[in-house]
Amino acid sequence: MVTLEAVTMQFIPNSPLKKTMLSELKMHDIDDLFSDIPGEIKVKNLQLPEARSQQEVEDHMRRLSSQNKSFCEMPSFIGGGFKPHYIPAAVKSIVSRSEFYTAYTPYQPETSQGFLQAIFEYQSMIAELTGMEISNASLYDGATALGEAALMCSRISKKKTFVIPENISWEKKSILRNYTKGAGIQVKEVAYDPKTGRVGLGELKKTINADTAGFYLENPNFFGVFEDAVEEIHSILQKNEVLFVVGVDPISLGICKSPGQYGADIVIGEGKCLGNPLDFGGSSLGFFACKNEFSRQIPGRIIGLTKDQQGKRAFCMTMQTREQHIRREKATSNICTNEGLCMLAAVTYLSWLGGKGLHELGALNFEKAQKLAKKISSIPGFSLMFSGVHFNEFVIRCPDAVKVHNHLLQNDIQGGLLLQQWYPKLADCMLFGITELHSDESIDRLVSLLREVH
Repeated sequence: MVTLEAVTMQFIPNSPLKKTMLSELKMHDIDDLFSDIPGEIKVKNLQLPEARSQQEVEDHMRRLSSQNKSFCEMPSFIGGGFKPHYIPAAVKSIVSRSEFYTAYTPYQPETSQGFLQAIFEYQSMIAELTGMEISNASLYDGATALGEAALMCSRISKKKTFVIPENISWEKKSILRNYTKGAGIQVKEVAYDPKTGRVGLGELKKTINADTAGFYLENPNFFGVFEDAVEEIHSILQKNEVLFVVGVDPISLGICKSPGQYGADIVIGEGKCLGNPLDFGGSSLGFFACKNEFSRQIPGRIIGLTKDQQGKRAFCMTMQTREQHIRREKATSNICTNEGLCMLAAVTYLSWLGGKGLHELGALNFEKAQKLAKKISSIPGFSLMFSGVHFNEFVIRCPDAVKVHNHLLQNDIQGGLLLQQWYPKLADCMLFGITELHSDESIDRLVSLLREVH
């Protein structure tokens, strides 16, 4: 008879076993296993607290969480791309079902037809929404989607320069440079027009040339402003055979043209606003769509529709150009995780909204932003920074941005994003954001508090 102890003890690390393993490896100490790590990058003397029991940890976390304030208690008007949106109960109900409750792509199609169909429907919706022909099954987030788009442009064109506007978020710039560094791609920036907040066409013409692989345009951009010269930008790119990459807020597509209608080759974006909570910046959703001619270069994986042996409809992973499945040098990406659960929330949310609902939601976000911007800019000392038409974010010049920020926080309101650290020229400016969740009461309270600042 074999006891449980006899079976398990041999797998539990202990001193004699460690010594035997080290002897076999001809090593003297566990640290020898990490000898190939340069000493200058090793972290020494971690300041870790003493170990605690599970009960003590739960008590500690409970005390920390009690300091948090919900959106209802402390309305947030911070811009920068991530804002709270209403999530219907249907979304929470479906993503919580055990059949779907996984954050990853199912690898056994014969047992995962429901989830694969959900991904297929998601791809179809993203393609329709963006005006593109195909979409992948999603990526980590909008920022990594930009990195993948730059690599894809270089693969297609065999060129090594990628151009971006100056006014995109610092996180995206950092991630983009990390993605392109190993590939030897040079990233160049185009200045924005200080009056409109849009891309400067004169600067774009000077920067774009026949050696440029792709150009990335956000619409609406980081300042919340719509780029109104998209056709002219597309013409400039076409003359130089440069791929056109467009980043969008999917909610805005309820009221404006899809990027496919003005010549985009690749469309990317952040899908967290589609039925996914903010989660303190947690798991996100990057959508990625392109023209069919680039299907062999798209990163990630694609779910396709086929038939089984009985001729019935079935779904399978049609393309998965990842280094785990094909030769490494042929892989389009080595980071192509499908955000399955976030994707499921997005497809449920879009199904719940429908075309009419998305149009109404986009219009509501647009209208609320116009009204709030008008109210704030009517206060003495406050003014709208850019003349361009904005969606649901806008930049306000303040008498003293830091003073305004602190005054709002002291009165339980999170104001706009302070821009000084990343845009020195906008030291006295704040980027405000608003959605359908902001009540008239919270808006009036914000405006009232701003009037108190002198």
